[in-house]
Amino acid sequence: MEFEAEVARRLAETDSPIGELEPRVEPGVYLRDAFAITLWTYYEPVVADRQGGAAHEQPGMSTDLAPADYAHALVRLHAGLRKIDLAAPHITARIAGWAEGVGDPEQTPDLRDRDRELVSDTLSRVSAAISRWGSDEQLLHGEPHPANVLSTRRGPLFIDLGTCQRGPVEYDLAYVPDDVAEHYPGANQDLVHQFRILMWAGVTTMRWNRNDQYPNRDYWRIETLNQLRAALDRHGLD
Repeated sequence: MEFEAEVARRLAETDSPIGELEPRVEPGVYLRDAFAITLWTYYEPVVADRQGGAAHEQPGMSTDLAPADYAHALVRLHAGLRKIDLAAPHITARIAGWAEGVGDPEQTPDLRDRDRELVSDTLSRVSAAISRWGSDEQLLHGEPHPANVLSTRRGPLFIDLGTCQRGPVEYDLAYVPDDVAEHYPGANQDLVHQFRILMWAGVTTMRWNRNDQYPNRDYWRIETLNQLRAALDRHGLD
């Protein structure tokens, strides 16, 4: 949490499109009883008017962002991340953690053998393929999926900054919808597809971990396996 607060503090100085820390208190982590708390600015959601095309505020609601706006905001975020000097793990550390989890039946005891083999083989094969691309690397958001983007009067704002890692921008693009990734200038879409396969294998591993507490976990355990198979099938991989 201290890492996330520090990322937010530094990015705010670059005018990056992020949800910022609450300015009325000192930035940092506050300890109360058994809880660690960070305090953030609240932004009223902006929802597109489906009839008139205008935007208005409706608390408690959200809407899909236009792909071009989403991609432009991510371009700005990546530009801001390049301006800050911050130690962060490389994406290979996260991939290694996924591989360890799927390879250890004690961590993923409910995963069937054939599904374990599918996820393990996918992590190995795609990781090997990605290592040959040699793309430029930088500090990344780590998980800029739609649930981590707010639609506000200031435009799209990214939240949940504690997942920052180092790697190519295509890793981040694997977490956004296809039409958003296609609007990102200069991205290697073939590499994005490889990372998307890798991402589904990793998320599958997390959902099948015995300690996972994700809401509706049983549904997502099956859904992530289905999404992984679909991603493999789309790109001609068995």
